[in-house]
Amino acid sequence: MQALQLWMEELWRVPKGDHCKVNQVLYHLGSRGIEYALLPWLKEHQVVMMAYCPLAQAGSLRRELTQNASVKQVARKNGLSEMQVLLAFVLYQENVIAIPKAGKPEHIQENAKMADFKLTEEDYQLLSNAFPAPKNKTYLDIV
Repeated sequence: MQALQLWMEELWRVPKGDHCKVNQVLYHLGSRGIEYALLPWLKEHQVVMMAYCPLAQAGSLRRELTQNASVKQVARKNGLSEMQVLLAFVLYQENVIAIPKAGKPEHIQENAKMADFKLTEEDYQLLSNAFPAPKNKTYLDIV
């Protein structure tokens, strides 16, 4: 965690470091470590956060997320697929964009539909309760 803090501070000290406009990090419903310190820092410094693997493309975790009762409930309520709910969760955050994997044309179409969709606060809280953000500093996940 100290390495992350140092990176954030040093970025602004290198020549033109304050010109950084985007930081790409792992972020999805099951990996929320960035919400504790990194995401607030990026917002404060007007650096966009680009989520990679927003659909938890790493095997068993994805199954755990998509089979979760809260994810399924939000999907049913809004007429979405479970994968769309995962993407909507990431995009709910202000200052966050995502690069979801799309192996088929229909995946691209499903993902694109989420550009105009916003979870309700109630939906967000339901998902957040099922997969809570950390309440203290934690190591950030990587793939």
